[in-house]
Amino acid sequence: MSSRVRFVVAVLPLLFVLSGRQPAAQSPLPQLADPALTVRAVISGLEQPTSMAFIGANEFLVLEKASGRVKHVINGALAQIVLDLAVNNASERGLLGIALHPQFATNRFVYLYWTCSAPFGSSTFQPSASTCPTTPATGADTSDIVLVPLLGNRIDRFTWDGTALRFDRNIFNLRSFQHDASNNVPRGNHNGGVIRFGNDGKLYVIFGDQGRRGQMQNLFDDRGPGAPDDQFGGPGPDRPHFTGVILRLNDDGSAPADNPFFALGAGIGGDVGGNLQRTYAYGVRNSFGLAVDPVSGDLWDQQNGDDSFDELNRLTAGSNMGWIQTMGPIDRVAEFKAIELSLAPRDLQQLRFSPSLLPNTPEEARARLFMLPGAHYDDPEFSWKWAIAPAAIGFLRGNALGAEYANDLFVGASRTTLLDGYLLRLDLSSDRQSIASGDARLADKVADNSAKFDIGESERLVFGSGFGIGTDIQTGPNGNLFVVSLSNGAVYEISRR
Repeated sequence: MSSRVRFVVAVLPLLFVLSGRQPAAQSPLPQLADPALTVRAVISGLEQPTSMAFIGANEFLVLEKASGRVKHVINGALAQIVLDLAVNNASERGLLGIALHPQFATNRFVYLYWTCSAPFGSSTFQPSASTCPTTPATGADTSDIVLVPLLGNRIDRFTWDGTALRFDRNIFNLRSFQHDASNNVPRGNHNGGVIRFGNDGKLYVIFGDQGRRGQMQNLFDDRGPGAPDDQFGGPGPDRPHFTGVILRLNDDGSAPADNPFFALGAGIGGDVGGNLQRTYAYGVRNSFGLAVDPVSGDLWDQQNGDDSFDELNRLTAGSNMGWIQTMGPIDRVAEFKAIELSLAPRDLQQLRFSPSLLPNTPEEARARLFMLPGAHYDDPEFSWKWAIAPAAIGFLRGNALGAEYANDLFVGASRTTLLDGYLLRLDLSSDRQSIASGDARLADKVADNSAKFDIGESERLVFGSGFGIGTDIQTGPNGNLFVVSLSNGAVYEISRR
């Protein structure tokens, strides 16, 4: 690894627990391992930027998590604020994801994923509302963790008129309220929030488990031995329990007829059936990264374990990703269990299913998976034995950085503990089906590091350092790589010298 890559230990908390609206202090430029490449800050002084979308050769929209603002940047300068949503920004909530319609040039549709606020909160275990009003509220934001409706994570469609985003329609609502009677701790994490249009013209949405424990988390009865069910019902994927999934939607929010569980959902009917019809994959714990391979068109995600086995996955229709019964390769489930039992608080976020209840063998893990008809399980294409907390993922489209980087996969960090915010680079195999590595230690597709937040066995993957919390990775119209840094308050551009 190049000596230019610096190991820096910081104390920023896990991704998106940041709240408030103070702009980030000016940060030094990140460093790259390849001296043939250079990096610059396209714009800085943003307030917790999460994601971006290019709307022209030198202009893009960028989202701010805590302020709920969508900012229009032209030639590296802030042109205007084009929307200011009233968000709940507690923990990992806020203004999180953006995607342009494939026909944006003609229909001007822009999709946003964000968390709305309820009119008042609750100190008990019931939300004050089921949803927010259809027309989004703008203006004041809140960090009150219980000030959300039950279904406060929204995907909405707006129309870009050149100066502002105008609300068009609500696409879908997902759970946001987390104050579980069996846990007695309000939370606001595992919201996912990345949205992407695939090459098939469908909208993909990744959504975390929200701390739920039901069939979408591979638990048949939602309880676990001896623990009570929660106050919202379940265990089937009714709307309060429809979590830990990847959705595949038509551009109006309806379910495509070729989705893997469409016929199953039609037969079940009602809320559960409609949710299954929209499901592309399930068994997801938490994620901050979703990307489309520019060569194959395949969908990839990253998933965050609790203390162990962060993953990179190539998704296919009907994938069961394994959570909560397994993370990482299923034949290493005993290691997964041992690590989760070794670190406090040993609760996997829900007291009613502790890591002591995890399976002991691969055979037991497979037998416990909740397999919908037509579902299948696949091991991740890559994982880290101890969590290194990845965040955004993105492919470089083309070879503007050099042939050696053409169409490679890049991974950002959700903490600054490693390398002051790493940027990793991974090659794909010639058939684009798996991760390729010349390092014999990674032939098993696992980086066997020795502790949480240890880069061990993946040193050769380090492409850069100092990128802070990397929340989005995009290829610009000029072919260069752009990285959004939440903690540095900046958008960086990587190019050849």
